[in-house]
Amino acid sequence: MDTDDAVALSYGGFALAYVVGELDAGVAFIDRALLLNPNLANAWNVSGWVRVWLGQPEVAIEHLARATRLSPLDPLTNRTRTTIAHAHFFAGRYDEAASWATMTLREWPDYQTALRIAAASYALAGRLPEARSATERLQKLDPALRISNLEDELGPYHQRITSPGTQKVCERPDCPTDR
Repeated sequence: MDTDDAVALSYGGFALAYVVGELDAGVAFIDRALLLNPNLANAWNVSGWVRVWLGQPEVAIEHLARATRLSPLDPLTNRTRTTIAHAHFFAGRYDEAASWATMTLREWPDYQTALRIAAASYALAGRLPEARSATERLQKLDPALRISNLEDELGPYHQRITSPGTQKVCERPDCPTDR
């Protein structure tokens, strides 16, 4: 790979992180891309995702905001919004996360990544009717989705994605588990 090609480095870094699970190597490639071309919106965008996976939600939000400023009319802006929702979720700001996910779902109502983070955010924000609605929509789109296979659908997070709040919400009899 050309070590001076910012586009190749950013995509290669994202692939290393997402496909191979090599988060540190991936972020190193992406950081090199940003050094070479600080105006490459997509590099800031993929950096946002990898920072979420690394457990750096505040850095992710900064990088995603920069991507949005560089490319305000990006046709994939809903993916950026969904990533921002994830960052707010992992920063413990569940209402803010739900708000960002809702912005995406207004335009892309079947986008499962946004529906998953919306459902979790609503639930942990105590907005159970909205959480139930998002979960029902997810179940219609993906009837095989369960808590036990949810990690197959998520990114390569640096830490396991569990919290006392998620366990509490999913102890209900109608929670989609493998019971």
